[in-house]
Amino acid sequence: MQMTWKKLLGLTALLLLCFYIISVWWSVEPDALTPQQLVQDEGKPIVGYATTSSLIVTLETLLDKQGGWLSNDVIPPSLMMDNMPAFEFGALEQARDLALIMRNEFSRSQSQSTADKDLPAAQAKLNIDHTSWLVPSAESEYREAIKLLKLYRARISDINHPDAQFYARADNLNEWLKEVQKRLGSMSQRLSASVGQERLNTDLSGDSAARQSTPGMASSQIKTSWWQIDDVFYESRGASWALLNFMRAIEIDFAEVLKKKNAEVSLRQIIRELEATQQTVWSPIILNGSGFGFVANHSLVMANYVSRANAAVIDLTNLLSQG
Repeated sequence: MQMTWKKLLGLTALLLLCFYIISVWWSVEPDALTPQQLVQDEGKPIVGYATTSSLIVTLETLLDKQGGWLSNDVIPPSLMMDNMPAFEFGALEQARDLALIMRNEFSRSQSQSTADKDLPAAQAKLNIDHTSWLVPSAESEYREAIKLLKLYRARISDINHPDAQFYARADNLNEWLKEVQKRLGSMSQRLSASVGQERLNTDLSGDSAARQSTPGMASSQIKTSWWQIDDVFYESRGASWALLNFMRAIEIDFAEVLKKKNAEVSLRQIIRELEATQQTVWSPIILNGSGFGFVANHSLVMANYVSRANAAVIDLTNLLSQG
């Protein structure tokens, strides 16, 4: 009986070790896309090809990386993992935003024009719950969205399909950048809340006639739960990774617009700050020191890069808005 218990404990320890090794391997984050991955191999450059390809390849990378899509797994070891699922969700949120803007802005010449036939369906399929594992599963819906995006990319590359277009204009690029500002601003606030802070209520600032549904407190204490600090960090890291992919594509498709507005440097500054968010994390855990304390605070470091990227996005938006 004693030997049986020893064998059982040994097998359990071996199983846990295998789970740990697999979890570490599956937690390796994908590299950002390179500009070479976003352009067609030959022929005249097609406007919109790079942006559409960045969305396609970003989604394919999330689905085909080590371990595949982990957010909806219901068995060990992925069931016990939370960092990579948080990374996936952050990247997915950015992909959803871009798909929506492609549907409503990039593929339409004006507000009264007809929506592209493939993009609405692709955008709808990306909105399935990322944890769904029954029929339909999240992976199957996302792969259907990729197929539709590839059809759209093929049609904008074919002169025989003038109904499919991608319009690279300053105004529709600004619409996407406004969504990016909101995401980055929210990410920065959530990351900064890792140490806890008192925030004054500025909800109605700037408009003396503004009102809200129910009264708000003059100030509130905001602090991220200790159990969620690493999730917020990796969600922001995933969102920054996807956004870096998209910005590199925007630099290609909107090159003429950026040149006319003398805004190329502003976009490169955004890309530089986003690249900084993807530096290797050497610590085995996400540390949560108190700002100027003895221990580092990885969330505050990430918040710094995200805030700088957001400031650069605001500058770029202002440049594009000028005549």
